[in-house]
Amino acid sequence: MTIAYLTFRLLDLLQWLLVFRAIISWFPQVQQSFIGELLYTATEPMIAPFRGLLERFQSLRTMPLDFSPLVAFFVLELIKLFLRAMISGMLY
Repeated sequence: MTIAYLTFRLLDLLQWLLVFRAIISWFPQVQQSFIGELLYTATEPMIAPFRGLLERFQSLRTMPLDFSPLVAFFVLELIKLFLRAMISGMLY
């Protein structure tokens, strides 16, 4: 059970990093700080595949907002739900 607990905490941490990245994206001076660069380095590998996927849609390409962090957040939530269902299935 400790592996499952640590996995859920890691997924929670990744979700919080995505939230913080979305917040600091509104503040250019913070983006260029050490913390901003650390957040971008930690979260860009998660966001880049979704950004590439969303760029295939013309309507999303012309929007001024980047929805890829939101999609990555929801995919992490789906992974947590899937893992929770697998674990609860193993217990019964």
